[in-house]
Amino acid sequence: MKLLIDTHVLIWWWTDVGRLSPGAHALLSDTNIKVYVSAVSAYEIEFKRPRDLLLQRLPADLLAAATEAGFLWRDIKPADAVVAGRLPTHHRDPWDRLIVAQAINDIAPILSIDRALAAYDVPILW
Repeated sequence: MKLLIDTHVLIWWWTDVGRLSPGAHALLSDTNIKVYVSAVSAYEIEFKRPRDLLLQRLPADLLAAATEAGFLWRDIKPADAVVAGRLPTHHRDPWDRLIVAQAINDIAPILSIDRALAAYDVPILW
């Protein structure tokens, strides 16, 4: 199984794992599941980090830290940009829209507490 995680899941994994649901924690810990982190999440974190004390607590080298945690990186592809740009405006957050597009293109569920993402007919797990 392939799983794409929302940015807050990565943040909580490193800062407050207790905020994850038991099901989310089990999915992230399951070695049979390929857990992907979107490059979108790296951009969102680094863009917001200077103004956010929680994000300042994250590892300085996100790329290495995510890999060490057993996660895989998912690049942004031109097809993701096209799908994200064509999505209805149920959700206006550009980072989330790109993650939704990646999940659609990869036919993968998103691990997220954000139920608004389900408006895009993509499986949301929590």
